[in-house]
Amino acid sequence: MRFSNPRSICRHDIRGISRRRFLAAAGAGAIGVIAAPYLSRAADRPVVTSGVQSGDVGADGGVVWARTDRPSQMLVEVATNESFANARALPPIAALPESDFTAKMLLENLPAGQEIFYRVRFCDLAHTGIESEPAVGRFRTAPADRRDVSFVWGGDVAGQGWGINPDDGGMFTFATMRKHRPDFLLHSGDTIYADGPIKGEVTLADGKVWKNVTTPEKAKVAETLDEFRAAHKYNFIDEHVRAFNAEVPVFVQWDDHEVVNNWSSSKELPAAYKERNVALLAARSARAFHEMYPIRASITEPGRIYRTLHYGPHLDVFMLDERSHRGPNGPNQETTYGPESFFLGPAQLAWLKRELLNSRATWKVIASDMPLGLIVYDDARNKKGSEAAAQGDGPPRGRELEIADLLRFIRTSGVVNTVWLTADVHYAAAHYYNPDKAQFGEFDPFWEFVAGPLHAGTFGPNDLDNTFGPEVKFIKAPGPGYQNLPPSAGMQFFGHVRIDGGSGQMTVTLRDRADVALWSTTLDPRPV
Repeated sequence: MRFSNPRSICRHDIRGISRRRFLAAAGAGAIGVIAAPYLSRAADRPVVTSGVQSGDVGADGGVVWARTDRPSQMLVEVATNESFANARALPPIAALPESDFTAKMLLENLPAGQEIFYRVRFCDLAHTGIESEPAVGRFRTAPADRRDVSFVWGGDVAGQGWGINPDDGGMFTFATMRKHRPDFLLHSGDTIYADGPIKGEVTLADGKVWKNVTTPEKAKVAETLDEFRAAHKYNFIDEHVRAFNAEVPVFVQWDDHEVVNNWSSSKELPAAYKERNVALLAARSARAFHEMYPIRASITEPGRIYRTLHYGPHLDVFMLDERSHRGPNGPNQETTYGPESFFLGPAQLAWLKRELLNSRATWKVIASDMPLGLIVYDDARNKKGSEAAAQGDGPPRGRELEIADLLRFIRTSGVVNTVWLTADVHYAAAHYYNPDKAQFGEFDPFWEFVAGPLHAGTFGPNDLDNTFGPEVKFIKAPGPGYQNLPPSAGMQFFGHVRIDGGSGQMTVTLRDRADVALWSTTLDPRPV
């Protein structure tokens, strides 16, 4: 395990543990001796404010996260059994105002394919021995063998003013996903809507009233660091989100609404913003984003979002960052690649090629926060400017030049079994990219699956761009005249992926929040 190790002032028996000793103990079914009982007072104890989370889990461990309400030390105990009868207490780490009292710990060298239970408490730095009630979570490390793997994906949470409505069951899609007991959630971005205030009431088209839980910070667009933090904390108010996070690790990326709709360096901010510097808003948003999620790179490479997550012999997940390195959202009609047409950017594109080439996993899932072949305008009202990769029918130009280069590389390098998973457009779809029907055909056929929103307005469908030959195999969207449907309309969608440990087959199912299987397909892997 890796951890920082400040001196603990809490009355807590912290025993050191070597990596070898942890593995040996775990193999024997025990991890040591639990710490002595802790002291507490009935009044004014620290509080675990937002539940617990785990994330970026691999075969050797993962990251655990929690937040408290005051300067404290986060104390974590780890066990391989739910009773914590033989738990190991780990050295504490600080939760300070500078990080909004959040703390995250990277646990390494855990046994592969093992259910891990963890317990978090916070010790008040101002009052020795005063500790919070414990909060418990769990995750399963990635397998070393070819066992079944199951995960869910989607994006778009608390968008278009649709917040937590207890009368509608809250953010109910998270409860539905949790029933599948997935190994992890691939969160495809728009984790928050920093540009979307949450009002107390919204009148629906049928005259009924949607009633939101509200907070003062969510009454306006996010501009300060604390307001960006508050947008993330708003989602953690929901009981379904907290219960889900305690049991299912999250692999998270960001998209535009973590900052402001369709942001790039060319963004002209709406009148609601007093802060006019979009780069400063993005910097504040990025800091809050990394503080609020259990991202491994936040500890090992602060600020980085694109990364590879290995989840056993059958699966590698390549998490893209299609925001931080893009060029401006201009016309994007260039026929020669340059800064104006950056989408991933040269460094990230080179990284992705290397990682794909080096991957020995059966399936290579490319987690793209935006679809490849759906047209998304920067100015939707006037159908101007480019927000996504697609630039309209015809040969590759603008941002499509990067995609064409990547797809050509995948084919010529012999990389097989790539699948693209995405969200962003607020409806569910399955696209098959067919080189025989493409304007640019130098690639092997592949699938792209679209899911979401998890809890936001439902829109669509978007127009398809024929550059890479996408064929619609399934779609469920509200259609013209029925846009921005509330979650109560039932059109909230997530995807579920199951990889069979024996055959390596991947089954992809698109589901709604009532857990109805809308469409499914099973893909046979090509030999690696």
